[in-house]
Amino acid sequence: MDRVVLGMDPHKRSATIEVMADDETILGGGRYGTDRDGYAAMLGYARQWPNRVWAVEGCNGIGRHIANRLLADGEQVVDVPPKLSARARVFATGQGRKTDATDAHSVALVGTRMAGLRPVVNDEQLALLRILVDRRRSLGEDHTRMVAQLHQLLLELVPGGAKKSLSAAQAKALLAKVRPRDAAGKARRRVAAELISDLERIYRRSKDADKELKELVAATGTTLMDLHGIGPSGAARLLVEVGDITRFPSRAHFASWNGTAPIDASSGDQVRHRLSRAGNRQINRVLHIMATVQLRNPTQGRTYFDRKTASGKTSMEAMRSLKRRLSDIVYRRMLDDALRDSTTGPGGHRGATTDSSAADSHPHTGTSDKPLPGPAITQPTTVLGTAS
Repeated sequence: MDRVVLGMDPHKRSATIEVMADDETILGGGRYGTDRDGYAAMLGYARQWPNRVWAVEGCNGIGRHIANRLLADGEQVVDVPPKLSARARVFATGQGRKTDATDAHSVALVGTRMAGLRPVVNDEQLALLRILVDRRRSLGEDHTRMVAQLHQLLLELVPGGAKKSLSAAQAKALLAKVRPRDAAGKARRRVAAELISDLERIYRRSKDADKELKELVAATGTTLMDLHGIGPSGAARLLVEVGDITRFPSRAHFASWNGTAPIDASSGDQVRHRLSRAGNRQINRVLHIMATVQLRNPTQGRTYFDRKTASGKTSMEAMRSLKRRLSDIVYRRMLDDALRDSTTGPGGHRGATTDSSAADSHPHTGTSDKPLPGPAITQPTTVLGTAS
């Protein structure tokens, strides 16, 4: 029997599916609850098509909970990025109006037409890394928010406020010298003391989280943390978001995916490129932190940045070029790790390209400055197997 694609628009408590054949004929569909009974009914309905693949929108977000359940039941699942399904919806309907049914239809269209969609795998190690790296990011966001609140209170308690880089110990020493007499001042001091206690607790939890992440990342065998500017959180985020690095045919495709590939903004005789705001923003943030760390130290990244600014580029353009180079380096490092482990695991394929000339942790001027990857190859990078 020909393969069918079950496009799914997932939500917290419901999921809408559409069953589509290879010739885009609609074979069925429906709306099901995500509780135990609703999920069982949906799976029972789908099993009338033995050769099936589930195309689930947003498997790294709202669709993760139901994709994990499908994997646990031995189903084949591919991830459909929301931006891709949104474009398919506009092309299919001629407008951008959303309903659960039209969303499921657009997801099914993407699953039927597109080769090389990322298969979702049941990797317990990566699932654990994702949970912990998300928790570490949440701790960092809580820290930023509390420090901002503390600065605001200290500005009202201490003339001139506190210095920008403020630790919990420094804030506690500063607050110890403040003795307000009015009721509002006393309330500000009390709230500031509570924030300092919360910050101390976040420091301890962040330290423990970094230690745990470092051990788990090291257990994967990756060498990402050997690169200057990538710590446990950055390495974990790269492993979780990228998954199988060999799904990117080249370093240029990887740069386009993570948003470091520049966008051509030339006009007339002026040739220039601007920073892309598209792509995976979490990986883009990891590369931005990596670039910032290299700029703060006497690295070849710092030398490369200075060379770019000396040639007439603005600091933003030089930063864009540096991040593009670092993307090449990360791609090459992850590809080398995958090829090294390919004999023992499901990692890289021997035919994957290794054409990046960025061979160590610092950028070199010999790497390509191609702004965008070339035309996509027609051969799928990940062949979908036949479901049993």
